[in-house]
Amino acid sequence: MRTDIMGVSFDDLTLGEAVATGATLARTPGLSYVVTPNPEIVNLARQSQDYQKLLNAADLVLPDGIGVVYAAKLLGTPLKGRVPGIDFASGLLGELAGSGEALYLLGGKPGVAEQAAENLKQTYPGLHICGTHDGYFQDNEAVAAQIKAAGAKVVFVCLGAPKQEWWISRHGAATGAQLMVGLGGALDVYAGTVKRAPEAWQKLGLEWCYRLLHQPSRVGRMAKLPLFLVQAAAQKGRGRT
Repeated sequence: MRTDIMGVSFDDLTLGEAVATGATLARTPGLSYVVTPNPEIVNLARQSQDYQKLLNAADLVLPDGIGVVYAAKLLGTPLKGRVPGIDFASGLLGELAGSGEALYLLGGKPGVAEQAAENLKQTYPGLHICGTHDGYFQDNEAVAAQIKAAGAKVVFVCLGAPKQEWWISRHGAATGAQLMVGLGGALDVYAGTVKRAPEAWQKLGLEWCYRLLHQPSRVGRMAKLPLFLVQAAAQKGRGRT
């Protein structure tokens, strides 16, 4: 069951339900993909009908940003809660460590994916990471071929939006993978080059504020959140037309 938030249709799932669905998709033949829109991504989708269709065609559309959850409440269609992409990924990693499906990490600066792989293998004993590649490449077909040769069943695509979703759409089938997940900067967190907010901040929905305090350069992006909520309220006032 999906909930429309300003043109993007989100799956109304808890984190546990999303992870269970993702684990099932990872074992299902054929390509499935997961997207994790925040308010910035929803706004990108409002500017591009093609990108909006791409997001809505995903097998799972998860509300990554707290602004999406607030907008859903404003529209009178509350979601069960925020499902941060990195929390979904971490839950899925636990499932993969138990099942043995091969994981490939794609994205980040040179060296980041490799460091993330080392850290993840220590955190999730039994996790099979079959390969990595940084996000600085030109030959898409060659990278897709490398992923296929590695035997990956799941690929974390961390190229940033909208590039990562378009890459999945255009090259995902050539990788032979069964599940691809767009995860933005998740590899930086797993590699330890970016620190997540403490759990207390996460529970209060203030992870965005913590990141802003530690990365003041994000102020321009964060300033768009109030406007996003104003737009949601305006949509409700127009009767969601």
